[in-house]
Amino acid sequence: MKSAAGLPIGMGAGIAIGTAFGVATDNLALGIALGVALGGGLGVAMMGAIGATQKGPGKKDGGDSGGVTHVDAGARSKDADGSDSGDSGGGDSGGDGGGGGGD
Repeated sequence: MKSAAGLPIGMGAGIAIGTAFGVATDNLALGIALGVALGGGLGVAMMGAIGATQKGPGKKDGGDSGGVTHVDAGARSKDADGSDSGDSGGGDSGGDGGGGGGD
């Protein structure tokens, strides 16, 4: 089976389950909405499972390597003039310039 067939099959199954739920609870609108959500998740899961079995175990597609390899949380970017782009906390950064003048 092709991985593209997983989404329509999952959507159909989800809508069928949701419709049955909606009829049983006398709330068809909620049942169909839940069925669409359930079917979408089921279809995407089926697409991933079908794609994984077609590639076979141990075969890589050149995509994500499975995680983040390097995180530098303390890095700050520098602007073209060498200053950092962070806000120093000082100065007026705009606003209406108005002030209270109420007597």
